Amino acid sequence: MSTSELPRLGSAAGRWIVLATVLGSSVASLDATVVNIALPHIGAALDTDIAGLQWTINGYTLTLASFILLGGSFGDRFGRRRVFVSGAVAFAAASLLCGAAVNIEMLVAARLCQGIAGAMLTPGSLALISASIDERDRGAAIGVWSGFAGVSGALGPFLGGWLIAVAGWRSIFFINVPLVLVVVVLSLRHVPESRDPNAASRLDVPGAVVVAIALGALTLGLIDGAPLLLSCGVVLLAAFVLIELRSDHPLVPPALFRSRVFTVANLVTLAVYAALGGVFFLLVLQLQVVAGYSPLWSGAALVPITVLMLVLSAPAGRWAQRHGPRLPMTFGPVLAAGGVALLLRIGPGASYPIEVLPGVVVFGLGLSVLVAPLTGAVLGAVAASEAGIASGVNNAVARTAQLLAVAALPGLAGISGELGDPAVIDSGFTIAMWICAGLLLTGALLAAVLLRPRRHPPEFGGADCRPQCAVEGPAVMPARRTD
Repeated sequence: MSTSELPRLGSAAGRWIVLATVLGSSVASLDATVVNIALPHIGAALDTDIAGLQWTINGYTLTLASFILLGGSFGDRFGRRRVFVSGAVAFAAASLLCGAAVNIEMLVAARLCQGIAGAMLTPGSLALISASIDERDRGAAIGVWSGFAGVSGALGPFLGGWLIAVAGWRSIFFINVPLVLVVVVLSLRHVPESRDPNAASRLDVPGAVVVAIALGALTLGLIDGAPLLLSCGVVLLAAFVLIELRSDHPLVPPALFRSRVFTVANLVTLAVYAALGGVFFLLVLQLQVVAGYSPLWSGAALVPITVLMLVLSAPAGRWAQRHGPRLPMTFGPVLAAGGVALLLRIGPGASYPIEVLPGVVVFGLGLSVLVAPLTGAVLGAVAASEAGIASGVNNAVARTAQLLAVAALPGLAGISGELGDPAVIDSGFTIAMWICAGLLLTGALLAAVLLRPRRHPPEFGGADCRPQCAVEGPAVMPARRTD
């Protein structure tokens, strides 16, 4: 289909395309956030300890972070719709296995599979819009996509908590199956197939496998406190760097890091998203195990964060586009660190309006100031043709940061063993939140010192900043079309 034949957003065909991609991305993103709320119930049902819950989160994040760049390349080469639909089907199958898990080992194995499927599903959403909607409406289509994705992100924790309360924790996985069925039917009927004619003829499968094993070794070493595994992970990461430097089709093009802004933005991403991973993993445990909140109310407690990001991310992105990202990338993490400090007031019987809401609001405001300018800095630091791979690298960095934080923080904070002792969770939560606040301040310091106070190139703004309001990771943007 030529560019001139692509449907407009206002047509029935255009609306079906946006609906299919919104539902597909929502399935993957909601699962990443809702599982956190179910952790205490999963721990009780499967008789597992903190380490098992860490792997419940990290099993998904590990394979998603390792293969998300490869998943995008698969779509460009073999067909974006084909890979998107295949990922959706595999995600549903893995979700069935998660919901049917009889022990923690089965659940973690299914979560690993779910992450691989998510790596096929996640990059295709915006890429399909870019390839399937008339170029005159692409910005508007991305705006519509981001609006609905933001609404689903805001409602997800609340609906997830309600599902857990009404139908049990397994329902948060089983609900994926009918949703995926709708995605598959809509995609096959209404979304045209597309490929990148300039896609690489070879894929960096060895690089993806090596980095997956490296991150797996680091995660296991951090959770179990095994120095040998940590050493192996570091050596394998060094091997991954050598593979990328010598490859003629690297998964992570080293040339991207010649840009000072791109490098600094990813360092800030590493620090900030490590803090986010720790906060969202342990805050839910604090609310339910220590403060006594139900899954429904602990999910509802986090809704203001996503609502604030949904409302304020676009204005923050536009401000950074005019004035540069240095100030919001410095002030945002400082404000978020203040929110984390306020969250330390949460204890047994904590009142939501007095002891929970202030920290949640300040934390959400900090993320609202930060996230869109951060993504804009990543995209503005590279040529338009490299936007897809740049955003994919940034997403992988964010997921990796969350992976390692969830693996390391409980041990550093002294949280281990069973979930039955609220005093242990409460004491460890205090230590972990101070570490997370320190990570956020580190991100602010990196931005303040290493970013030059000059105007940011106005290549990405307006609608392009709007998708960046999810807390689980920056959106993977499509490459700009040159045909």
